[in-house]
Amino acid sequence: MGAALHKYPGRRLTDSGFLTLTDPWKENDFGLTSFRQKDRFRDFHQYFEVTIMAKMAGKQMFVEALKREGVEVIFGYPGGAIIDLYDALDQDGTIKHVLVRHEQGAAHAADGYARASGRVGVCLATSGPGATNTVTGIATAYMDSVPMVVFTGQVPTALIGNDAFQEVDIVGITRPCTKHNYLVKDIKDLPRVIKAAFYIARTGRPGPVLVDIPKDIQNAKAEFTYDEEIKLRSYEPVLDPHIKQIEKAYQLFEHCKRPILYVGGGAVISGAHEEVRELAELIHAPVATTLMGLGAFPGTHPMNIGMLGMHGTYCANMTMANSDLILAIGARFDDRVTGKVDAFAPHAKIIHIDVDPTSIQKNVKVDIPIVGDCRKALQKLIKVITDNGRPAETWKERFSPWWEQIAAWEKRHPLGYKKDPNVIKPQYVIETLYGMTKGRAIITTEVGQNQMWTAQFYKFDSPRSILTSGGLGTMGYGLPAAIGAQMAFPDRLVIDIAGDGSIQMNIQELATAMEQRLPIKIVILNNQFLGMVRQWQELFYDRRYVATDFTFTPDFVKIADAYSATGLRATRPDEVEDVLKKGLDTPGLVIMEFAIAREEGVFPMVPAGKATTEMLLV
Repeated sequence: MGAALHKYPGRRLTDSGFLTLTDPWKENDFGLTSFRQKDRFRDFHQYFEVTIMAKMAGKQMFVEALKREGVEVIFGYPGGAIIDLYDALDQDGTIKHVLVRHEQGAAHAADGYARASGRVGVCLATSGPGATNTVTGIATAYMDSVPMVVFTGQVPTALIGNDAFQEVDIVGITRPCTKHNYLVKDIKDLPRVIKAAFYIARTGRPGPVLVDIPKDIQNAKAEFTYDEEIKLRSYEPVLDPHIKQIEKAYQLFEHCKRPILYVGGGAVISGAHEEVRELAELIHAPVATTLMGLGAFPGTHPMNIGMLGMHGTYCANMTMANSDLILAIGARFDDRVTGKVDAFAPHAKIIHIDVDPTSIQKNVKVDIPIVGDCRKALQKLIKVITDNGRPAETWKERFSPWWEQIAAWEKRHPLGYKKDPNVIKPQYVIETLYGMTKGRAIITTEVGQNQMWTAQFYKFDSPRSILTSGGLGTMGYGLPAAIGAQMAFPDRLVIDIAGDGSIQMNIQELATAMEQRLPIKIVILNNQFLGMVRQWQELFYDRRYVATDFTFTPDFVKIADAYSATGLRATRPDEVEDVLKKGLDTPGLVIMEFAIAREEGVFPMVPAGKATTEMLLV
């Protein structure tokens, strides 16, 4: 931002780039602070031939940079160390600010916004406890590869290291759970740092980036320049996979008899869902997804054999264990999917596609690593397959014995539950909800049994339709994530499926949702237990329910009323459908509570340390 000045007496450059000068020789105008500097100009006319760049305060740079990154909404909670940033946001008035009731809620809301929209989520917190309150949300985003930029305030640079009021080393604290982070010590670096933060957050394997801005930097002034593009020598993610690796992968398909496509969250992040479907239908291969990969392949597609892992389907786990070729697409072979690593898919060759080279060979040995964007890799693989001229019918015939075996596994132990006319089964609530919404809602979940029942019994046909904490397993995620998703898509139906324990972790965000007039629907599966831990205690600790039985549970209908929302409750199976219908049809925020069977379990279940074929089925 700058202007060439030519012989305009009575004007000077201001922050906005205009000139207002009454005395052109006045000290400090144009940054001239010494007589020696002034003597460089022989006369008034020569003085204004100089090109002057506009200076801007750090707080204004912050707002301008966000606008240039296309930020439309920011989630935050103010404090003394960021009061100047808030003032600048208000003065500009362009970016929507959502006032949360806890900084953890801000981080989860930014996360939910990012997962639902595919854009970078942004949150803002003050120094000290404000910054540390974001850490759980940052770690959640880091584990699940969510693009997010977190801005925190910091004490003035001169006080850093002096144990000043509300000082904390947030850069040091978050170093293990951010993709990168920055402490800005020079105002001249601020635009470049913000540009880099957004670039790093959204490219390669996405993740959270933290930018810590001291209070004096927010008010210091410097020239504002903002590059349209940025290149970091130490950070050059590989997006285009090597064709030789793709051709090697094709050769394995030519010789396999029992393939499986193992699809993870990377397929969702890269937008590879159409390519996953095209490949599966082209070669007639079964598809199993991880929790994070739900929606990357339609849940109602006949080639979808279900979710893998600890609470995956019997069919999916048996198919993976007996395959002779695994194509892993944007998945990381985490322990919840592999079970006992030594017993994992012992007869399979493995092809692993991932944009993050450090994820390949990390947990299991891989035969053909393919580093690159999942979508680009699948496009190349599909082209190689079609160029070799083998029609889809040939693949189908070749793999028909494999599909016969898969069908037998599906028939032997289908995903299901025992119905009870007297007690509400949580699976029935999820099934009914799916039927009413036809799978078109954005679903967020908390963590625990509610999360697994949702993954098992709600069919996700499109990507970015389930937002859930996978890697970190963060209770309290669902409600603020729903706020973020609803802010991203005001006209879509957003539902948070929760447990009575996890909903209370961030229940204060009901105030945020009401203040923003967000019509979120909350389904609480209330068993008056910390359900998933209780299930482990039942199975492996002789039913010693230690610190999992909630002898006191609040009245969620009254809580809804206290927040001026609508509260509904079902205590019998014949009330479930009516409560869901009324809740979905009622305008505004609605809490629907279902008193479910107290000791209902999530099955199948692979016990810790066991192979995925050693499932508990009832």
